[in-house]
Amino acid sequence: MSDLPVLDATEQRILGSLLEKQTTVPATYPLSANALVSACNQSSSRDPVTDLDQQVVERTAKSLKDRGLLRIVWSDTGRRTLKYHQILDEALTLEADERALLTVLLLRGAQAPGELRTRTQRLHEFTDRGQVEECLRRMASRPQPLVSELERRPGQQDARWIHLLGAAPEPRVRVTQVVADLHVPDLPAARSFYSDYLGLAEEEFDLGWVARHTSPESQATLQVMTSDATAPVDPVVSVMVDDVELAYRQAQDRGYEIVHPLTTEAWGVTRFFVRAPDGNVLNIVQQHAG
Repeated sequence: MSDLPVLDATEQRILGSLLEKQTTVPATYPLSANALVSACNQSSSRDPVTDLDQQVVERTAKSLKDRGLLRIVWSDTGRRTLKYHQILDEALTLEADERALLTVLLLRGAQAPGELRTRTQRLHEFTDRGQVEECLRRMASRPQPLVSELERRPGQQDARWIHLLGAAPEPRVRVTQVVADLHVPDLPAARSFYSDYLGLAEEEFDLGWVARHTSPESQATLQVMTSDATAPVDPVVSVMVDDVELAYRQAQDRGYEIVHPLTTEAWGVTRFFVRAPDGNVLNIVQQHAG
């Protein structure tokens, strides 16, 4: 192929999904239209999660066929059904390790080498992070580079990499829980009101300066705190997210004021404080795995 294909977001999702399923579920590959739509819209291993309808997927697949990046074939068993088979790897002459990394970059956007190693485990076995970085640099040093390393931003531990087959959609932060943070002068004194009177009887934790009370019946939750242990201000709410580093990067990219930097705290969370344009300070937090 003389020039790299430029793929829009839907084309990236279709080809990335086909590349993935060809390796992970070879018994049902190539994919039918219904299976391809499900693969594109699945909620795991995708960022952002999409809601593409079958008409859009079929129309985009036809366009990719016309560009020589996809084949549409008939099922050779049972009912005659159109199925979809990617040939992007052939067009780009990808090695197995390159194919795995490009698949995950197409499906999840910019990622650090450590993330890529974890997320390619079902596609290709990289023995360590160094192998991932070696493969990325090989892909970047082609006459027509397939990937590029982004500049590391303040607070980032590792530089992230992107593919060069078109602009990837910005992944979205996913909020998993929101808990109000109520300032009180004395935690034990507050316990009788919030636990006994309001029925938030389950004390999930008490760190001496912050405690969380939850209703065993409704799972309604409230945090009460005297003053934050490490931050210069107290938040009005704690927002639990599934990727705190992504949330931090996007807050920086959008120019929001970081009140407390990205910090791994001794009590088992990674968090930062950001000031919303309305002046409220939010604690953006992710629990440590395990």
